[in-house]
Amino acid sequence: MARYEPKTAEPRQQARWAAADAFRTPTEGTGKPKYYVLEMFPYPSGAIHMGHARNYVMGDVVARSKRAQGFDVLHPMGWDAFGLPAENAAIERGIHPGDWTWSNIAAMRDQLKLLGLSLDWSREFATCDPAYYGKQQAWFLELFRRGLVYRKDSVVNWDPVDNTVLANEQVVDGRGWRSGAVVEKRKLNQWFLRITDYADDLIEGLKELEGRWPDKVRLMQENWIGRSKGLQMTWKWAGDAPAAAPDGLEIYTTRPDTLFGASFMGVAPDHPIAREIAEANPAAAAFVAECRKGGSTQAEIEQAEKIGFDTGLRVIHPFDGREVSVWIANFILSEYGTGAIFGCPAHDQRDLDFARKYGLPVIPVVRPDGAGDDFVVNSEAYVGPGRLFRSDFLDGMEIEPAKAAAIARIEAAGQGQGATIYRLRDWGVSRQRYWGCPIPVIHCSRCGPVGVPPEQLPVELPRDVTFDTPGNPLDRHPTWKHVACPSCGGEAVRETDTLDTFVDSSWYFARFTDPTAAEPISRAAADKWLPVDQYIGGVEHAVLHLLYARFISRALSDAGLMSVREPFAGLFTQGMVVHETYRRADGAWVEPTDVELTNQAGKRSARQLSTGESLIIGDIEKMSKSKKNVVAPQEIVEGYGVDAGRLFVLSDSPPERDVQWTPGGVEGAGRFVQRVWAEVEAFDPNAAGEPEADAALIRETHKAIKAVSEGVAAFRFNSAIAKLYGFIATIRDTPKAGGAARREALSALTRLIAPFTPHLAEECWTRLGEQGMVLDAHWPEFDPALAADDEVVLPIQVNGKRRGEIRVARGLEPAEVEAIVMADADVQARLEGQTVRKVVVVKDRIVNLVVG
Repeated sequence: MARYEPKTAEPRQQARWAAADAFRTPTEGTGKPKYYVLEMFPYPSGAIHMGHARNYVMGDVVARSKRAQGFDVLHPMGWDAFGLPAENAAIERGIHPGDWTWSNIAAMRDQLKLLGLSLDWSREFATCDPAYYGKQQAWFLELFRRGLVYRKDSVVNWDPVDNTVLANEQVVDGRGWRSGAVVEKRKLNQWFLRITDYADDLIEGLKELEGRWPDKVRLMQENWIGRSKGLQMTWKWAGDAPAAAPDGLEIYTTRPDTLFGASFMGVAPDHPIAREIAEANPAAAAFVAECRKGGSTQAEIEQAEKIGFDTGLRVIHPFDGREVSVWIANFILSEYGTGAIFGCPAHDQRDLDFARKYGLPVIPVVRPDGAGDDFVVNSEAYVGPGRLFRSDFLDGMEIEPAKAAAIARIEAAGQGQGATIYRLRDWGVSRQRYWGCPIPVIHCSRCGPVGVPPEQLPVELPRDVTFDTPGNPLDRHPTWKHVACPSCGGEAVRETDTLDTFVDSSWYFARFTDPTAAEPISRAAADKWLPVDQYIGGVEHAVLHLLYARFISRALSDAGLMSVREPFAGLFTQGMVVHETYRRADGAWVEPTDVELTNQAGKRSARQLSTGESLIIGDIEKMSKSKKNVVAPQEIVEGYGVDAGRLFVLSDSPPERDVQWTPGGVEGAGRFVQRVWAEVEAFDPNAAGEPEADAALIRETHKAIKAVSEGVAAFRFNSAIAKLYGFIATIRDTPKAGGAARREALSALTRLIAPFTPHLAEECWTRLGEQGMVLDAHWPEFDPALAADDEVVLPIQVNGKRRGEIRVARGLEPAEVEAIVMADADVQARLEGQTVRKVVVVKDRIVNLVVG
């Protein structure tokens, strides 16, 4: 019997698909429903590994199964091609960022094609192509005209060596991630998009996504937007007022019920009051400078030690008249609320940590039910429910009524009002870098910022730039930035900042609906295909990318460029492919393909195949080029065939969880491929069969169709594959089934494996004598009556611990199940010498024996 040879079969089938242009998206009306499946498009870093492949293979399973189920499928691919790594490559290797990027795209395209993905490559584009970013510039200008784009001064992380702005995550221990220079806080004039105008809409829209988006992602977005209701009020000064806030210290709080617990006031290090104090006080200036060296993100600030500086200023408590000290504190964010707070240590952990450090009072004002007036807070702030005490007119109230009463009292006194605020801030899109989409604005000393006229788009990046001097090459280009003002004709200069790459990925899904359209988005094509029915990508993009895309969809919809406001109807966030790491005794990493694992008496060991040297087995880590633990598609093609690799990355764990890559795992997938081929090769259409065996195999076929269909629809790919493993075993173990029954089983099996192992499926389809390609075959349907299980497997527990199982007819009454269990020889042997005091049977679920 001939062995299946993936090295010849897979290229043969890929050539058939290419010759038939099999994956080109239908553009004419077919009468079929549409289905748009999209994986988050990759950054062209230079190589695809099987960690990336899992993402794309998941999308391919969805695309192929939907096509078989009668849908017109849009399944495109492109490249998120702008970004800092290309500039780093230019600096380190002396190569132009564009050359580096396009070379990587060519290499990665070839690698993706090895995977046999059903991608419509005719729609491919890269965001660094002027044909794409020119359309982006066009809609940017439309938002500019509509007032959604503006400039303002903003405090940024500035690397004085690289002369560039750093994102918060690029600041490590107060230093630039690449240069190592101490990062400075600077005010720069930056471009912003008014995402805050859509804050409520973005929160309300999350309700539409319930059931189709992971709950954790919706919650992360809601928390990022951070809508909260509270009190914005002014505390009057006791003594001289600072010039920065002559009318008082304005604060915002979500806990006005705890005002009587105020122990101190705090302002952010870059608050105007802090700046005024620092200008006159060297110690305050040194403290503020120290704060600026710390992390900028909320998470980093939360983890940092809470430190402060007493300004000497005092304010008057609005209710009891006592004086409260004002501090500069490193844990206060200027971007949230007013950049100033009142500290209530008893009911906020950050405030408590701060108060304990500086010996400030801790005054509990909310006590849990059952606690008395002597309730105290020690090392942990009390943030639970309760009633107010030590709070005058609020005493005895629960928290929510107390909030309302406190707000009403402040409003009556004219010191503030109830307010709703958001953590979300407008989206700063300026980047002081070359390799990005040029911002299509011209600065004129007389006319101000002026949009580039439509006929002059795209504003292309100049190619003749150098990176031998730190900073943005566009700033020092001798000619590119010098232009005439479109309004007055006078001398003017181009904007030299480029757009954040999140802008590039905020609308690409819409461009895919017609990448050749003269306008940024073809309304007809977008109306046909949007929203994306299934979007697939990593949970690391749960907030920013997805939030920005949802915002831009709304903004472009309001501008009349598209209709859909929610771009992604369904979202799935997949786990990563991780790898056990191996090192030699000298610490050098060893490629996983050069490793042999052994397991003797439960003890695992590893050795390097090429040298025979024993290896140290390390931690489980994400596949990464830097860790030298990647497995490239080419290695899988050479060793096992790409179908085995596709099967393994989906079979070993639920798709939302990480899967550990092991040579043994992919070998097991390879054995499945061979078993399927062996059964198809051995198929005899004229074989006589026994009616009972035929009926049994047909029943198992319908059960398999049902289980696999449900698994694919629910993204339980591992469960679907497990059923396929069982089904091929059933076919093999039913030798008395005749040709007709076996043909029905093998035909169904071939169509069921097609989304997972498409090359093998095509070979099997041809071998079975079927017409055309399995790619175009209809998904098999099951008969509910034949697919129903007649039996169930019941776990048997003894005193709550599983000790076995038993197979019984479905629907048996508890008394009948009990009789069968007690007569079972294995159960009798386990219970020898023990008394069964009670038998609990949950119908069709479980049996528990209580013994003593």
